[in-house]
Amino acid sequence: MGKSSWIRASCLPVRYTNDALNAERHDSLRPHPALVYALIFAAILLLHAPLLNLPYFWDEAGYYVPAARDLFLSGGLIPHSTPSNAHPPLVMAYLAGGWKVAGYSTTVTRTAMLAIAAFALLGVFRLAERVANREVAIASTVCTAIYPVFFTQSSLAQVDLAAAGFTIWGLLAFIDGRRAATVAWFSLAALSKETAILTPLALFAWDRVGSLRIRESKDLPPHSAPSRSRTAVLIPVLPLIAWYAYHWLRTGYVFGNPEFFRYNVEATLSPLRMLLALGMRLWQITGYLDLYLLTLATLTVLWLPPLRDAGGERQRIEPAIQLVFLTIIGTYSMAMAIIGGAELARYMLPALPLVIIVCVSTLRRRVRLWRWVIALVVMAFIAGLTVNPPYGFALEDNLSYRDYIIMHQNAEQFLESRYPMAHVLTAWPASDELTRPYLGYVSRPMRAVRIDDFSLDQMMSAADLRNSLDVALVFSTKYEPPHPLVTNWKAWDQIRTRYFGYHRDLPPAAAARMLGGEIVYSDTRDGQWIAVIELGQVRDAAAFPRTHPDPIGLP
Repeated sequence: MGKSSWIRASCLPVRYTNDALNAERHDSLRPHPALVYALIFAAILLLHAPLLNLPYFWDEAGYYVPAARDLFLSGGLIPHSTPSNAHPPLVMAYLAGGWKVAGYSTTVTRTAMLAIAAFALLGVFRLAERVANREVAIASTVCTAIYPVFFTQSSLAQVDLAAAGFTIWGLLAFIDGRRAATVAWFSLAALSKETAILTPLALFAWDRVGSLRIRESKDLPPHSAPSRSRTAVLIPVLPLIAWYAYHWLRTGYVFGNPEFFRYNVEATLSPLRMLLALGMRLWQITGYLDLYLLTLATLTVLWLPPLRDAGGERQRIEPAIQLVFLTIIGTYSMAMAIIGGAELARYMLPALPLVIIVCVSTLRRRVRLWRWVIALVVMAFIAGLTVNPPYGFALEDNLSYRDYIIMHQNAEQFLESRYPMAHVLTAWPASDELTRPYLGYVSRPMRAVRIDDFSLDQMMSAADLRNSLDVALVFSTKYEPPHPLVTNWKAWDQIRTRYFGYHRDLPPAAAARMLGGEIVYSDTRDGQWIAVIELGQVRDAAAFPRTHPDPIGLP
């Protein structure tokens, strides 16, 4: 009935149910993977069509695109126009190759990333079909594709979704017992992002526990003997070590520049922060952005008996495989609670499809109208793309990032047209947007003076520089919900400030008063804002006319 599985080699043998047997009998009717991939790619390309021309956003602009562009122009794996974060270069090399073939543009970049997203979704489909059935596979793929975090990351030039896609394919190969493919996929995942090595490490640990169970049990079948090749799952560590060795030889440090290492590792090693971060990670993998509707529905129906069809009781995912999924989810939750300065939901993308697959399978097994439940969940995910939650979240996790890009492009093109030679006070990432035209915001570089943010302390420091500045570009660096769940809780604000870099940006009017300037441009969109403040006496009245034009129109 197929190749001997590593699952069977380290735990109880996989039991084939009626659904699984029927699926095998109809293998000849299974659509070719290339056709499934083409359908997925066409669907997500159509859904992302309005986003393909958008300039680069946040970490795209701050690291990944500059690093890929350096490789594109010079062929070097270590970026030189931005401090190296020591991320493995696979995705950046992929983008550079795409630009070589199709030319440099945001449309090419985003289409190339959608190709990776479609491949990841094909992996989700194949994995769900392997451990459950085709109905679960289709529903799980749709839920994953539409879930806000996965949807937005699908066209952004970042590395987490690529790492997640290769991880899913590696897990599928692991379950099927294809050792060479397992090593290859997990190696590609680790070379996409270093944290992807967590999955093979988790599988190795789980496999060792399974081996202990086998040695302690005398009544398991003979084919359950542990595999001598189980350590092969650790081979993907080797290319990652080779990359870090190369990075150390070229830069003198291993895990990224010192500031990056301090922010993502040294500053996170506090027991209280780890505990709080673990809670955030568990929330991101079970409830974030309407995901709780799926997980709560699953927990609720566990009290219902399994349904029976003509062929017998409906199939469930084998307990051994569910334990594998749980091990990976737990490993990611724990590890991402310890490392990573920013508690971004995209870091949990390799574990997200596993949660969705288990939930969808459980609903199908126990609820007659399970398709309607999934339809409601999908509708909630679609709403989550456009409706902001009543708590703080990263703008990149739903379509709020589009509002950010349009607001910044309008404001910065206004700056460029009215103050082309100005010294501009602003914060990252707007400082990069103004000084790097290839990011898509301005046509020629401007002179930016960068501060950390627009908090009271930073603005007080900036006020001392106002005589050497012409204008300020101030904007909301964090989303603040208009009606937050928790308000006026000073202790919580202090904890967030100390451990998670929380701050409150001064509103434009307050910033203008502090800098002694006048607001000449402003815009707001769904909790975000941006403003241009003219400071003091303009040096060149001809270059800086005081007329306030209409904002540059964008779709």
